[in-house]
Amino acid sequence: MAAAATSTTAGEMVFWVNGQLVDRNELVLRPDDHALVGDGVFEAIKLIGGKPFALTRHLDRLAASAVPLDLPVDLAAVRAAVAEILTTEQAQVSPSWLRVTVTGGSAAMGTAGVGTSPTIIAAIAPMAAWGPSCNVVIAPWTRNEGGATAGLKTISYAENVIATRYAHRNHADDAIFANTKGMLCEGTGSNVFVVYEGRLCTPSPASGCLAGVTQRLLLDWMPEIEVRDVPIEALANAEEAFLTSTSRDVHPIATVDGKPLKAAPGPLTQKAMEVWAANFAAEIGR
Repeated sequence: MAAAATSTTAGEMVFWVNGQLVDRNELVLRPDDHALVGDGVFEAIKLIGGKPFALTRHLDRLAASAVPLDLPVDLAAVRAAVAEILTTEQAQVSPSWLRVTVTGGSAAMGTAGVGTSPTIIAAIAPMAAWGPSCNVVIAPWTRNEGGATAGLKTISYAENVIATRYAHRNHADDAIFANTKGMLCEGTGSNVFVVYEGRLCTPSPASGCLAGVTQRLLLDWMPEIEVRDVPIEALANAEEAFLTSTSRDVHPIATVDGKPLKAAPGPLTQKAMEVWAANFAAEIGR
């Protein structure tokens, strides 16, 4: 294992791997770690004033995502990693990212390999600010709502990488997936809310989307939101819509495939933004 990291300054990434802080240039991942075949789960958590936002909710989802992979997650060890990395200078910068990853660890080559001991990684980095609204495109690929990883936050993120780059090539901030049934699913790292048939709606996990922490909190605070199937075509024709995620909070959608929506934010989006602003502080440090 690498020696303890030297001190860092705000604005630099910092890392904790399997028991200690490490320098970003140290070699810490074994070449036979099963992470290299996508065997792992992760969570990305916002830090505000040195405190994680909704940490317990994120770690509960981390553990739940690991179950289908037969990946044992020691939440006590994960919390110890979080506690140590929160002592760094970068953790005090608001906002910052805290990313927690648990991989299968050292394993025999091939997808059938089973790790001997999970690798736990924590990292902190500056979180860039979003603009007042965002532009999205409809991804030309679909989410498989019946797939083995549907609804799990695994490190197998190639689909999201491809779709994000597609969005950027088309002058958009995010790409929105339909599922195989032609229903609205999710963005590459976000949940979608849309006004459909006069109601503010968001897809359920049955659509294949990840159950977002920000999405869940907004549903708790706004019981009038309807969880239901929405045709993908409804997004481009909506009067208003928005994305939610750890970094975005409630983020109005301005255009879909270059077509402007009627308002960004519209009245229901504005209400969601106000509800979020009034309630989110209670989750800081939990």
